[in-house]
Amino acid sequence: MQTILAIETSTELASAALLRDGHVITRESAGVQTHSLAILPMVQELLAEAGISLAQCDALAFGVGPGSFTGVRTACGIVQGLAFGADLPVLPVVTLAAMAQACRDLNGAGEVLAVLDARMGEVYWAQYRFAANAWQVVVEPVLSAPSQVAPLPVLGGVLQACGNGLAAYPEAFAAAPYAAAGLPAVMPNARQVAQLGSVALAQGGGLSAVDAQPLYLRNKVALTTAERAAKVNT
Repeated sequence: MQTILAIETSTELASAALLRDGHVITRESAGVQTHSLAILPMVQELLAEAGISLAQCDALAFGVGPGSFTGVRTACGIVQGLAFGADLPVLPVVTLAAMAQACRDLNGAGEVLAVLDARMGEVYWAQYRFAANAWQVVVEPVLSAPSQVAPLPVLGGVLQACGNGLAAYPEAFAAAPYAAAGLPAVMPNARQVAQLGSVALAQGGGLSAVDAQPLYLRNKVALTTAERAAKVNT
């Protein structure tokens, strides 16, 4: 059985998880400003609870993004450091895919639209379908205005929407048929990062630490004063 250590720091909630012998144990810490300080103690707690060392893990998984610029850099940097020291492969997991898996864990959803607040009047979103016992990407991760979220028709069943983007821009999603039963509280978590990392490892998806890079969809991470003023006036 695989032993996967996972961390996720792309949003205000930092989390760490250890998947071992089919069971997952987790730790969480809220507050984006504390992620770089909180994640390593959580990792140490998980390893101590399991009674293993880092070197006894098979791989390290992390939320690669999209998400907070600082958060995804934090996760990538920490995983790279741990992986170098323990000579372990790294498993990047897209945060929106982790949200899709969280929906499936919650209610068995097989058609998922993940919408994450990207701030600055935008959202990250992607659409996933669970078929043949695996997730398929229907729409690749996109950065857009909330009004431009346009999922493709589902093959069967109901499209389950999730993520805090739904709550951040309620007026943009008010008329969307999927919004009424949306799950805005479903967010990226290390539990699902560990699960999807395990699948990736079984398929030979491990990378060397040096090849692990954050997934950025936004080239600019801040607006100038003039740009902020222009947004207010439009």
